[in-house]
Amino acid sequence: MRYLALDIGTKRTGLAVSDATGLIARPYDVIPGGGDARALLAALAPILREEEVEAIVICLPRRLGGEEGPEAERIRTLAGAVDAATELPVSLWDERLNTVEATDRLIEAGVRRKARKGLVDKVAAALILQSFLDAGCPSEARLDPAPAS
Repeated sequence: MRYLALDIGTKRTGLAVSDATGLIARPYDVIPGGGDARALLAALAPILREEEVEAIVICLPRRLGGEEGPEAERIRTLAGAVDAATELPVSLWDERLNTVEATDRLIEAGVRRKARKGLVDKVAAALILQSFLDAGCPSEARLDPAPAS
């Protein structure tokens, strides 16, 4: 099964895709925005077709203690819109400290600061997708309209 991961920010959305077997994630692209559901869906439509995506993983921001804040509520709303518009299975996956890890990996790889800005979001999406795949694509991650307690 081919998955698409979305690391939705306010300025940019990082994308990652899995291979056809659903075992390996790779950074894919960065698209502008992430605050407007209609624009996000318009940008995703051709990618979903071209990559033959069968399921979507959306990064859910949580605080270090695991609780959800206003940003998680925003992402849940966008995830609901993606779910309704695509009719594909949508899962939410914890993204705590993921951007930090992506930035660290890019620094270790010698990527300069200016170049990192354009890469960090899609690398973060790939790290999250790989974590989801490694966990066996758990069914409990499937979109639930109510926040987890």
